[in-house]
Amino acid sequence: MTLPFLTPLTAPDLRAAGIPDPWTYGIKDRVRFGELDALNHVNNVVYLRWYETLRVQYMEDYGVYELAGPDPKFVVKSVSVDYRAEVHRGAEYVNVGRTVSMRNTSFAMDYATFVDGQITTTGTCIAVILNADNSKRPLTEALRQRFIQRDGTQQM
Repeated sequence: MTLPFLTPLTAPDLRAAGIPDPWTYGIKDRVRFGELDALNHVNNVVYLRWYETLRVQYMEDYGVYELAGPDPKFVVKSVSVDYRAEVHRGAEYVNVGRTVSMRNTSFAMDYATFVDGQITTTGTCIAVILNADNSKRPLTEALRQRFIQRDGTQQM
């Protein structure tokens, strides 16, 4: 199946592209020249940009901004990336993401990059929701339910 670039992909789209459960959300793209390093593969910092782009689109598509209440501030508390295989110039890839767990004021996301149906890179992120005064804001029940319904998210 030929998937469109930079368009959110649903679980059926991902299955058709050979990306297994539990991934339910993704975005396809192609490596650009400016994303390469001196070794002619994707530079490590690029994955952080890719995953942030995915996270923002995911939050928009899942209605996270609206479900979090008025004027939420989302702050990345921590992020990590694990590199498993090189990704080269011109490669078509699919970045996927899902919320795997949530606490009172934060949630954890997992990410992965697939090239030709194989994982090349994985990542994690802990995001915290804050109020305007930077105090922590509890996740609303509506937001919790959205994460559970869409990703099977676990309460921690």
